[in-house]
Amino acid sequence: MGRVVSLAEIAVAMEAERAAGKRIVLTNGCFDLLHVGHIRSLRAARTLGDVLVVGVNSDASVRSFKAPDRPLVPDVERAEVLAAIESVDYVVVFEEPTAERLADLVRPDVYAKGADYAMTGASVDESRLPEARVVSRNGGRTVLIPFVPGRSTTSLVKRIRSGLTPG
Repeated sequence: MGRVVSLAEIAVAMEAERAAGKRIVLTNGCFDLLHVGHIRSLRAARTLGDVLVVGVNSDASVRSFKAPDRPLVPDVERAEVLAAIESVDYVVVFEEPTAERLADLVRPDVYAKGADYAMTGASVDESRLPEARVVSRNGGRTVLIPFVPGRSTTSLVKRIRSGLTPG
């Protein structure tokens, strides 16, 4: 089994990792144009456990909530690039707009997500992060990773399209 796996393979792999006593961390996103914010977030997520699983939104799911002209990079290529990152152990592409089903299959000890997802008081806002509810139901917890200001794929795409220099 390689580092890019199917949904069926991730469920089996996580059972083996769990049986070996490993702490499993799950994160997910589009990862359309990889940038320093992604790398820092993945490194931070990896420190929360022994195994890092990265869920990648499929092309169709990205189009459903981003824009008709996104993603810029096909899901199989985004998955391959993520699998080449040292801190990433498994990559799985999922079709749904949220990673709730993936979270139910992986049953992570920790679900890590960028802190740009709102919090309400001391708790995660589950209306913006429905995966947190699934993770909690399965005995895990959600951790928000610090957001790197000004570093997002959307802002990169805007800069490229407007012809501005990197900033």
